[in-house]
Amino acid sequence: MTKKAINQKGKFDEELINTIEPNFIFKDKPINRFNIVENNHNNNQNDKLELLEKLKQQINSIENCNLKNNSQNLVLGDGNINSPIMLIGEAPGIEEDKSSKTFKGEVGELLNKMLLAIEIKRQNIYCSYAINFRPPEDRKPTSQEIKRYSVFLKEHISIINPKIIILMGSSAMEAVTGINSKISSERGKWQETILKNKTYPVMISFNPSYLIRFPENKKYSWEDLKKIKKKITEMKIVI
Repeated sequence: MTKKAINQKGKFDEELINTIEPNFIFKDKPINRFNIVENNHNNNQNDKLELLEKLKQQINSIENCNLKNNSQNLVLGDGNINSPIMLIGEAPGIEEDKSSKTFKGEVGELLNKMLLAIEIKRQNIYCSYAINFRPPEDRKPTSQEIKRYSVFLKEHISIINPKIIILMGSSAMEAVTGINSKISSERGKWQETILKNKTYPVMISFNPSYLIRFPENKKYSWEDLKKIKKKITEMKIVI
């Protein structure tokens, strides 16, 4: 008698589908109950937009900064400001510097594929960087630069107030956690960071630009992505 093979992938897919809930919006005009919730949501979004604009002005007011002096534009962040997921990369490249948008070109395409692999559309999360200006010749930011901009980044995180933070690259890791060891020894582990008395779960992984240069490490990023998906399911987060 032979044992029937179990399709683990099919089981996983079924579990994954069962965790995805529709995002319905109801309105009851006679008693106007749900408009109150909607108005609160709009007020919260307006507050965030105002705080983000103030943060942008603070970053733009930095003086004696080679990063700022050698860049065309400040890249703050983009995506859904109310998302439960905040993804932080290292620093803008030439395409991001031109557009003021995060993760453009080949790097952005790879990031999109990585997120879709765990059924997340990039427009449903919020993306930013550890450094808001492009480093000259796309060099790695120094520890001094990372420390200087980490003040703004931590404020940025507090404004977005996500449920999960994904740090892609060693600069992002150092900016948020203070760890400056090799990212290969830190990736794939859930850690925590505390900002303004609030604890955020943090996952460290490789930056997409690194994976383009060293594609053999994509297998490790895939392991990290699966852990992120598992955490999202455990926390019953709807994206």
